[in-house]
Amino acid sequence: MTQLSGTLYILSAPSGAGKTSLVKALLQRDDQVGVSVSHTTRAMRPGEVDGVDYNFVEMDQFNALIEQGQFLEFAEVFGNKYGTSQQWVREQLATGRDVILEIDWQGAEQVRRLMPEAVTVFILPPSREALRERLDGRGQDSGDIIDQRMAEATNEMSHYPEYDYLLINDDFATALDQLACLFRSRRLRQSAQQTRHQTLLAQLLSER
Repeated sequence: MTQLSGTLYILSAPSGAGKTSLVKALLQRDDQVGVSVSHTTRAMRPGEVDGVDYNFVEMDQFNALIEQGQFLEFAEVFGNKYGTSQQWVREQLATGRDVILEIDWQGAEQVRRLMPEAVTVFILPPSREALRERLDGRGQDSGDIIDQRMAEATNEMSHYPEYDYLLINDDFATALDQLACLFRSRRLRQSAQQTRHQTLLAQLLSER
């Protein structure tokens, strides 16, 4: 199997915790990391680009990919299916790039079974009040819908002990610095550095 020098990161969070904003800011700061583009059976929305926002496929094609074992994880949401390409992720990691999967705890369980070396990070809000304010601040949902989302968030947050790292998104700049530091420090692991610098290490240890 190809040696993987990049790191696979799983980032999970309840809706409203700021995960998407943190990932977007991290990508602008760090050119050695990318986000997996999921396959989906849902229809393309205005402004979306195939291969950039999602890989849009028909249901029959998606189901065939499931049967072929092509997905690291997949799920069905409101009648549409979403999945992460195992081949694409492994190809990216083999080049030394880090890859982020933005998935929930159930998807994380699936990925860990196939790639137990994945690094998992759970992002939490600083309080329930702050989470509700963020959900309410979107101005998109009624009070009943927000109550439902808060209940879903509580269930999602209960799975934080399953993750390697826990990040509290209170001050955005601080949370971003902490996330960026995690990515940088992981790249200094001996195994990763040995893969990246094979030629240098051989030269340094040569007696000639």
